[in-house]
Amino acid sequence: MAKKLTDMDLYGLLGVESTASTKQIKKAFRQKALTCHPDKNPDNPKAAELFHQLSEALELLTDAAARASYDKICTAKKQAEERTKKLDSKRKKMKLDLEERERQAELEKQNEMASVRQQQEIIRLREEGQRLLEEEQSRREQMLKESSRVETSSDPNTTPKLKLKWKCKKGDETNGGYSQDVLFRILQKYGDVLHVIISSHKRGSGLVEFASVKAAERAVQYEKGLTENPLKISWVSGKPEAAAPSFKSTQSTLVNERDYESLVLMKMRQAAERQRLIEEMQKEDEEES
Repeated sequence: MAKKLTDMDLYGLLGVESTASTKQIKKAFRQKALTCHPDKNPDNPKAAELFHQLSEALELLTDAAARASYDKICTAKKQAEERTKKLDSKRKKMKLDLEERERQAELEKQNEMASVRQQQEIIRLREEGQRLLEEEQSRREQMLKESSRVETSSDPNTTPKLKLKWKCKKGDETNGGYSQDVLFRILQKYGDVLHVIISSHKRGSGLVEFASVKAAERAVQYEKGLTENPLKISWVSGKPEAAAPSFKSTQSTLVNERDYESLVLMKMRQAAERQRLIEEMQKEDEEES
């Protein structure tokens, strides 16, 4: 099917610029016609068609009104092509922007998922740590309960007392790292601690009174004190010489003695015993110094 003249580049067909004069157009036609005239190209089937197109181009472009209309159509086509190119460029940019936003969204999603996994791991570690702490606390409470159930000294009027010694340089305000609170915290894991006394005359010396013999025995056997300044623990009083009586018999004894006067007298004797031990320690400290 033959193309419409308005769909063809007539200036290009003739080999002239769109600003060419009528004279230049006619001259170009003559030159082109010599090369494609059907009489001179009998073996070229396309020669006749090309010659026909050149003739129509000449006719249209040498008519001022027809040429103006053709130029207007060509200008409109060029503008449409430029708009299409701009739209294609915008579409391409929009596509690239969309791909970049999708990439950023995917990256943010991955980062968010990583953050969620990290938070979940932190929560898991916290829960695991809390569980371990609760287990340790439960173990200590169980040990304290067992300590509270064990038998006390065979003498109900005497509680076990231990002497504590550690190294302490002269002028050391920290007293070798030991204070009443520190000693209490270290020793209470073996059982109920009734009193902790630190000597005011001689540094590096103290006394602890336990509620049960079993607790005192454990402290003597296992406690080493601070790593950088170990404790030396020895018996002062209440050291068992034989197997302690059963819990049931001890409980029975305590029940039999739980009248008001017996309790008052027992407390008075314990207080007097503690005072006597303190005085003996102070005297011993003065003699050693």
